[in-house]
Amino acid sequence: MKINNIAKNTSYFTFALILQKIISFTYFAVIARALGPVDLGRYYFAISFTTIFAILIDFGLANTLTREVARDNKRSQELASLVLAIKIPLIFIVFGIVILLINLLGYEVLTRNLVYLAGLCMILDSLTLTFFSIIRGFHNLIYESVSSVIFQLIVFCTGLYFLHIGLGPVYLMGAMVVASAYMCLYSGWLLVRKFKIKLVPLYNFKLIKSLVVITIPFSLYAIFQKIYTYLDTVLLSVLAGDVYVGLYQIAFKIIFAIQFLPLAFVASLYPAFSSYWASNRLQLALSFERAMSYLIIISLPIAVGIATIADKLVVVFREGFNDAVIPLQIIMLSLIFIFLNYPIGSLLNACDKQMVNTKIMGITFLVSIFLNLLLIPAFNVIGASVTVVVTNLLMFILGIREVPKIINYDKQKILTIFVKSFASAILMVIFILFVKSTVNIFVIIVLAGLIYFSVLYFLGGFKRNDLVSIVHSFKK
Repeated sequence: MKINNIAKNTSYFTFALILQKIISFTYFAVIARALGPVDLGRYYFAISFTTIFAILIDFGLANTLTREVARDNKRSQELASLVLAIKIPLIFIVFGIVILLINLLGYEVLTRNLVYLAGLCMILDSLTLTFFSIIRGFHNLIYESVSSVIFQLIVFCTGLYFLHIGLGPVYLMGAMVVASAYMCLYSGWLLVRKFKIKLVPLYNFKLIKSLVVITIPFSLYAIFQKIYTYLDTVLLSVLAGDVYVGLYQIAFKIIFAIQFLPLAFVASLYPAFSSYWASNRLQLALSFERAMSYLIIISLPIAVGIATIADKLVVVFREGFNDAVIPLQIIMLSLIFIFLNYPIGSLLNACDKQMVNTKIMGITFLVSIFLNLLLIPAFNVIGASVTVVVTNLLMFILGIREVPKIINYDKQKILTIFVKSFASAILMVIFILFVKSTVNIFVIIVLAGLIYFSVLYFLGGFKRNDLVSIVHSFKK
């Protein structure tokens, strides 16, 4: 694959990711204001509930499919047919389990209907994932990048129309089904027309077994990661009630929207990590130090800034979300660890430590279940928020302990950046507290950012060359 193709794919993917996050978060703000905490909680419970089961359909096959097709494009038809042979029975089995469980849990009709529709999305999205995983194997992210933005626009426009004519959460979930159907049909059409791959299952059990065996390392991590991400929402609904799910989603969606920053950053770094691991260990260490330093500089002001203006930020959604302020402030404490876990995880994967990553995610997953079961019954959404902070801190500690086994990096340099960034953030917070009651929230955000980066530059936290380096890393 040519370097300019890598750069083009990364650029399209990053730009599409940013657009997705903007559209998705705007849509979330709109439906949060329209639905209120209870119905918003039901809506996102249905999505979270089915998303957990979605991993039982994919089972980590997407990563394996992309890797194997990339290694040998001639096997793309065989691999596509084998994966379809695995997924088609799983779709019926898993959808049946979803229907059975949601009825056994005793939820009201509205929630059950939302789960049924979310289950359709689960099926369509799983097929879409398979189709685009094959296309990724041909080193093409352009179609996926463009269609993912169109998906969000379909959800946004259809959802707004349903709200405008006075329809409720079931129809909003219907908007998701429409968008998922588009993605599934479009990606399937691309495979057939552009890549000449027939969507026909191949029931060769010997080949299926060999494919499943090489998928296991990917599937374990995927299962842990998916359940870890969405189980807290499900447990909140079961143990505390839908209103707390709605409150929790404010913080969850803000964190989710902000994550495009480390995602885009690491997308450009991961190929470099892999290359340096094979050819230049010193440069690998320097790249890791820079990644950690830059993400500290970015995450600290966002975390403390949002925590400081949380009361004004929550009002943007609706008055009924006032109780989301404290959970949002607590969860913001985890942001720096969430950001830093990206380069740590990428380093481990790039340096053939995938099983270490899987073990870390497995431990974090088990601790998350324990803490949620312990804290949610007593403290509802506050307990779930504390769990997010503790588990992300745990993931960071377990991951950073593995880094010295791979590279010899300058810990003092990263710590110095943290201290300077923290000092700058404190001055920024003082400014915010001083003007918060009299100045518009959006003006505060701009001025606070200018103060933070000005102070950090004065303290030597970054230099002009660092800005050039960041821009250059994305161009790569």
